[in-house]
Amino acid sequence: MILEVEKPLLELEEKIAELKKVTENGVDLSGVVRQLERKAEELKHSIYSNLSAWDRVQIARHDQRPKTLDYIRELFTQFHELHGDRHYADDAAVVAGLARFEGRAVLVVGHQKGKDTKENLHRNFGMPAPEGFRKAQRLFTMAQRFKLPIITFVDTSGAYPGIEAEERGQYEAIASSIALMTELTVPIVTIVIGEGGSGGALGIAVGDRVLMLEHSVYSVISPEGCATILWRDASKAEQAAATLGLTSENLSKLGLVDEVIHEPLGGAHRDLAMTYKAVQLALTRHLGELVELAPDDLVEKRYQKYRAMGRVQREVKVSP
Repeated sequence: MILEVEKPLLELEEKIAELKKVTENGVDLSGVVRQLERKAEELKHSIYSNLSAWDRVQIARHDQRPKTLDYIRELFTQFHELHGDRHYADDAAVVAGLARFEGRAVLVVGHQKGKDTKENLHRNFGMPAPEGFRKAQRLFTMAQRFKLPIITFVDTSGAYPGIEAEERGQYEAIASSIALMTELTVPIVTIVIGEGGSGGALGIAVGDRVLMLEHSVYSVISPEGCATILWRDASKAEQAAATLGLTSENLSKLGLVDEVIHEPLGGAHRDLAMTYKAVQLALTRHLGELVELAPDDLVEKRYQKYRAMGRVQREVKVSP
């Protein structure tokens, strides 16, 4: 996947690679290579320090961006995936299971997109059906029973909007999942690793701490969906993205996320090791703080956290 904003940089990097091959064959172009590498570094900083909201959406959707199972593989041990909602079926768009994080037993739940067409079809492009949320609810309840902290990874454009999902109670499943998470007496840390779209994200994202990767996006609707509703034209998605305020910076200023995890220059996919380490450190810090709180304190603080969202202060002018 090539992002429009990256094209000048990628062209320059390809030219550098070609010149390095010529140098390896006996023609010394090392001086030219160093000069172009400096230019590439300057261009990289220029590009990624001036990203638009739509650019962020594209980076968040990059097919090589690490997914939930990648984080599970790199950051957790003894992961044992659990399947099914015990009502209808197993939903491959939501992966969940028991694992250990730095030796501590935890429950991990997350949306899972694919990295190619075949896997995306199997995972329904990371869009959960009702059974995905009901699987999560079943395991949230189990985590509470065994006093296990919960870690959730958010990466979905939204819940699956198909007729069959509606027939099986899509929005009831989402609402029930949100309601359940507000009452759990175990710590919950949520990380938005890609897209956080509407109720599909919120269904597993009611965390005591909500973290967000720098180039992830989080909003009430996808830019395409917003453009279709407002202007009846999905091609205006770029304009919608700028209006939605879906970037990590905006959400942090509004107090909707607790920490923005910085990504490598160019996005998480450009330096996976650095990305995993940054997420690990953030998880360690927040989970360590939350496990020290009493269950009643966790629930009360969580209630107050979400109760305060959306509060608007207005200046009232009194007439003389």
